Amino acid sequence: MSWELLIEIGGWVGTAALLLAYGLVSTRRLAGDSTAYQALNLAGGVLVLVNSFYHGAMPSVAVNVFWIAIAVFALSRVFLKAGGTEHR
Repeated sequence: MSWELLIEIGGWVGTAALLLAYGLVSTRRLAGDSTAYQALNLAGGVLVLVNSFYHGAMPSVAVNVFWIAIAVFALSRVFLKAGGTEHR
C-alpha cells in the first residue's frame, strides 16, 4: 500500500471521527467534556491535519492545529480532574 493511499484513507477516517464526535455530542450520547469525545477530536484532527498538509491545504492545516491543541488541553483537564479514571 502506498503512502499516498494511506494518507487518503487517514483523511477519510479522520473526517469520519470528527463527524461521529459531533453527531454523538449533538444527540447527547456523549458529553462534550468526555474522554471519548475529546479522543475522537484529537485522532480525527491529527489524521485530517496530515492529509491537509500533504495536499497543501494550509487553511485546513491551521484549523486542525488549533483543533488538536484544544483536544489536548481538554483531555489534560479531564485526566487531571478525574485522576485519569474518567469514564463516559
